[in-house]
Amino acid sequence: MNLSKPIKTMIWKRDEKAIRRLPKSEEEMEYILVTDVGSTTTKARLFKKIKGEWRYVISGEAPTTVEAPYENVILGVRNAIREIEDLTGLQILSPDGKIIKPHSKGRGVDFYCSTSSAGGGLQMMVAGVIKTMTAESANRAALGAGAIVMDVIAVDDGVPDYEKIEKIRHLRPDMILLAGGTDGGTKTLVMQIAELITASDPKPRLGEDYKLPIVYAGNKDVRPEIKKLMGDKFALSIVDNIRPVLEIENIEPARNAIHELFMEHVMSHAPGYPELMSWTDLDILPTPAGEGMAMQLIAYMEKKNLLGVGLGGATTNIYSVFDGKFVRSVSANLGMSYSICNVMKEAGIDNIIRWVPFYIEKEELIDMLRNKMIRPTTIPQTIESLVVEHAVAREAIRLGFIHHKTIATRLKGALRRDRTIGDLLEYSLKETYIEMMKIGIIAGTGGLLSHAPRRVQSMLILTDAFQPEGVTKIYQDSVFMMPHLGVLSKAFPEIAWNIFDKDCLVRLGTVIAPAGTLNKTEPALNVRIEMPNGETIEKEVEYGDIIRISLEERQKAKVFIDPRGGLDVGNGPGKSREATVEGGVVGILIDARGRPLTLPSEEDERKRTLLKWFSNLDAYPKEIIEKWEGEINE
Repeated sequence: MNLSKPIKTMIWKRDEKAIRRLPKSEEEMEYILVTDVGSTTTKARLFKKIKGEWRYVISGEAPTTVEAPYENVILGVRNAIREIEDLTGLQILSPDGKIIKPHSKGRGVDFYCSTSSAGGGLQMMVAGVIKTMTAESANRAALGAGAIVMDVIAVDDGVPDYEKIEKIRHLRPDMILLAGGTDGGTKTLVMQIAELITASDPKPRLGEDYKLPIVYAGNKDVRPEIKKLMGDKFALSIVDNIRPVLEIENIEPARNAIHELFMEHVMSHAPGYPELMSWTDLDILPTPAGEGMAMQLIAYMEKKNLLGVGLGGATTNIYSVFDGKFVRSVSANLGMSYSICNVMKEAGIDNIIRWVPFYIEKEELIDMLRNKMIRPTTIPQTIESLVVEHAVAREAIRLGFIHHKTIATRLKGALRRDRTIGDLLEYSLKETYIEMMKIGIIAGTGGLLSHAPRRVQSMLILTDAFQPEGVTKIYQDSVFMMPHLGVLSKAFPEIAWNIFDKDCLVRLGTVIAPAGTLNKTEPALNVRIEMPNGETIEKEVEYGDIIRISLEERQKAKVFIDPRGGLDVGNGPGKSREATVEGGVVGILIDARGRPLTLPSEEDERKRTLLKWFSNLDAYPKEIIEKWEGEINE
């Protein structure tokens, strides 16, 4: 399987220079090591060629050592690698603690690369002229490069200049992305925002002994003035305009420059990174950038539009690949441990408790979440606390997706003059270009999803949060390897996909869900499934119900879906659809609960509804569900 040529047409480019520097060819390689230096944990993954096929072998993990008293990430990396050495007997580190390369006589590895989000990852400020145009495009470029965007400054954002200056002075970003003006367009406003940044005299987060990197991706006619104003004071990089004309968004040059400056100026000043950089065969990438590459790899190989989520302890990253456009958003205040109380604050306690099928006082639930925040590494000790965390996860993803859709939008300012009034009305009503009926895959990664006791629990969390429509495959990362395989795909996409396909992606199954609502309990759709063993299964599913049908991983079945009452499964209201569905460890979920999904307002009815769904799907132990049902009936 040679995928090198077509994968070069993807959103990122294969790093040919790194490959040419390797002492061995791809065919001669036997061991690959990839690490992710996370904010709390450094994770090492070892991959090996076994009988001509690349496979995941084992993991090593250790606390990250970026902060005092260690202040050297190398220590954590070595500890994670030594765990792999202990478990495999393979010597990877030399006596002086360096990675042995290339592999020879049972020692060393042939290729090593890494991602990192230690010390807060890449933190950027974005500036532009028009908030809804160039600043928004610059924001997408920074997010796509794996950054956490601390703030977006624009000439027309309504904030007085003195407040902008105060804000820029106190942000202390790792880097600034400055855009504005189409080529040949406004010069005055571009210079106005550039002069504002210069007057603010911003300092880099990791110390004042180096120049703050700035990427200029605005009107090309202003480049001489920008260079004169900022060239001596900042580490200035000038790239092609993000919005050369209103109808085109060109963010790849800015993304590439961000990665280069991240390595050259940011990572080189972080504790221990200069030595780590000397070990790696590829530039170190921000962890979200590696995760985003993995999402793009899935979409490319499956040839489908994709939605993905990285559900972390502090942040929730949402990814979309839709009609060839890749967008990442980060909700830096929504997470499952450090930021769990922020989810409660933004969602509201009522929106969390609506997913809980047993009686619990709001104050008790609030205390549970506060305890999780102050003890972020704890895991649920009871089934009730597990259900509460799953409820929070639904809301974190839901809120993150709402935020994502504000970024995955059509280009502002690019309306054609030949549009009709109807076109303009539809444009304003449907600002995001993401259409759930056209999403073919939903993929999830993160500790809560990967470590759910039953796979159906994570599948239901993703289904409830994203509310897929039509026919959608659901995937999950098995042991948090997406960042590792994403950065590896930059050099060896074939190897990365082989490991991804065989050892990383858990195929949960397929969701069949009609869009629309009905007023009462009545048949929502008839489904006929032709199973691979020749058996035919026919189901009539009532509106408001969800059922599960077993179909094993990598098995396919043909389905014939006949919706009722104007419900839509992809061919229009009330029109039937024929499709091929793929099985998984959960199988097929036929979700006739309606879109948008709503829960009964009456408390006991809502609890009974949840318990019916959980029972139908075998989501939690039968005796626990019966216990909760008994409490409701008392």
